[in-house]
Amino acid sequence: MGEIAAAIRATLRKAAADVSKECDPSDLATTRDICGRHLAVRRSLSTDPLVEYDAKVDIILLPDDQAATNALLAALRRQATADAVRRQQTGSLARELADPAAVLTRWFDQHPDHWGSPPETKVIERIAAVFARYRPEHERTVDHAALELIREFLASFQDPPQKRMVYEVLAAGMRHAHRPDHATRAEALLDEHEPSGAPTSGA
Repeated sequence: MGEIAAAIRATLRKAAADVSKECDPSDLATTRDICGRHLAVRRSLSTDPLVEYDAKVDIILLPDDQAATNALLAALRRQATADAVRRQQTGSLARELADPAAVLTRWFDQHPDHWGSPPETKVIERIAAVFARYRPEHERTVDHAALELIREFLASFQDPPQKRMVYEVLAAGMRHAHRPDHATRAEALLDEHEPSGAPTSGA
């Protein structure tokens, strides 16, 4: 009987060690659940008569290991908070400096004695353009890149008749794709933003 008990203990220890290798010591509750389900599977020993057994497990960390885990978790929480604040600050600053007026305001704040000699407009616009291209990680997708491309394409047409022609072509493409609601909205865009009295196509 003693040999059978020793064999069962050895088998269960090996089974627990195998499954616990993939567990996170900082998540003790999940580790207990995983190991508990693994050890609850009925096993057998090749004895005569056949011996079948299962087991329950309660996992704890030694005091030193628990203290090290607590210290690690606290450090991870502090780092996560610092990272979140830094990302928020970076995004907020990038959105602010995408406006040329904000770039100039920042420059005056840092150079209060140079009101009479501000940087050239092209320099300000170039700085603002750099920040305007900033995108958070979740916006770096094909869809967002396509939107940026379409925005740049539409902005490249400054002449009102050309701009209207481009929007009419866009609306026609939407109708061809069986998106009449989008086409109607595209046609209405210039009507909403054109100065009153501006000539329209066919006038």
